[in-house]
Amino acid sequence: MKKNPNPQGKGLVPVLANVEGTRPVMIVPPKSIHQISSELFTSLFVLESKFSFKPVVGQNYYLYRKGDHYWLSLIGPEEWGTLQLQDYVGECVLQPDLTWTLELGNAATSDPALLKEIETKHRQFEQQLEQAETVAEVLPVFEESLPFYQRVFASALAYSLNLSMYKSGIDQLSYQEAVALLADQSEVS
Repeated sequence: MKKNPNPQGKGLVPVLANVEGTRPVMIVPPKSIHQISSELFTSLFVLESKFSFKPVVGQNYYLYRKGDHYWLSLIGPEEWGTLQLQDYVGECVLQPDLTWTLELGNAATSDPALLKEIETKHRQFEQQLEQAETVAEVLPVFEESLPFYQRVFASALAYSLNLSMYKSGIDQLSYQEAVALLADQSEVS
């Protein structure tokens, strides 16, 4: 029996069609630059992990670390029993606007090495934001290095956050300009 090299039919339909209902029904509110940068960092952190399934909005997923690799799983830490050979990082949820949330687990919040790694990644991310001419330049429009589902959801994330920035009037601004605009708006209110 010959094995099907493409059992999920990847590539047989337009890429964003794999993100069920993203364009026609996705509700994307305007967001501040701080919310955009926070959601972008968290989402990229999750999307850089390994997984080979199509995430569903509202579903709980579990992020683990083994060595220097992260992977997303459908299996919660309590379901592994004695087989758990990796460190539990936290619970992730794909939001309706295709951003990700990550709630660190208790062990992760007291793991200095993990916290330092996240802090280093965040500092590097902030440097990217500050060096870009516009915040939109940092969005993951097409990340060739990512596997299929991560690439699809990264593109959808870019679309969602770009739309939020457009609605907020910051899509053509640099990070510093967007922060200054936010400060000006808070002084007026």
